[in-house]
Amino acid sequence: MTTSTTTTPTLGRGLLTAALATALALGAGPAAAAPGDPGGWKGEGGLTLNAADNAKVDTYVDRTKEAERSITVDVRAAALVSGAELVGFEHRLKSPDSLKRKVATSLKEHPGQNVDTVLARLSDAVRYTLQWPDGAYTDGVADASAVLSAWGNDTVKWSNTWGRSSGYKGLNTGWRAPRSGQLFEIQFHTPASKHAQEVTHLLYEEQRLPSTPPARKKELQARQDAAFAAVPVPPGADRLSPPVSPVAPLPVSVR
Repeated sequence: MTTSTTTTPTLGRGLLTAALATALALGAGPAAAAPGDPGGWKGEGGLTLNAADNAKVDTYVDRTKEAERSITVDVRAAALVSGAELVGFEHRLKSPDSLKRKVATSLKEHPGQNVDTVLARLSDAVRYTLQWPDGAYTDGVADASAVLSAWGNDTVKWSNTWGRSSGYKGLNTGWRAPRSGQLFEIQFHTPASKHAQEVTHLLYEEQRLPSTPPARKKELQARQDAAFAAVPVPPGADRLSPPVSPVAPLPVSVR
């Protein structure tokens, strides 16, 4: 195990062996299929997708469901080996309607983009949350991220906000799966930081609406700051950095 001050640990043979054995034992569960929509799509607030763009999103949804199966094997193994609780596992796939809202919003806000560009940049269609108690958090994050990296998952985002004086506290990371190339998100939390995220979610959603007046946005931000100010920072959490990619990856787990 690493110490709380080590940000990019070197995995021991025992941890690697345990991780591989866990992945082999887990296997992959079936992914549910969703009916396709051959026509256009219409959402709230005047958001729309034409038939061609809607069909591309449906195809992306199908690819995402297939990719999720092998990604989940790696994430569940990393969670078990590092002693993490996998929170909200049933929500690991963003719903087709949520994806379409996100794509349609992006196309509306940036008319120069096309649907292929938007889909290529989506980072949270597959997402997970790993959680540890404060005392195990830093070691747990270091071990879990090192295992994922050792299996060839590339880190594409590492947003560590534990050192902030105000606002959101946590570690949000983005990864690219080695075989499918699918982007996926993992949030690393403690029980307190996850609770603060949940209680401030609606405040954040209201704050980001263009129709929210400036004074109200300021009030909403102050309430979010107060919630996260009460979250203890685990020792060494603010110094956690992305894992160093190994020279040779672990053997690929059975899918």
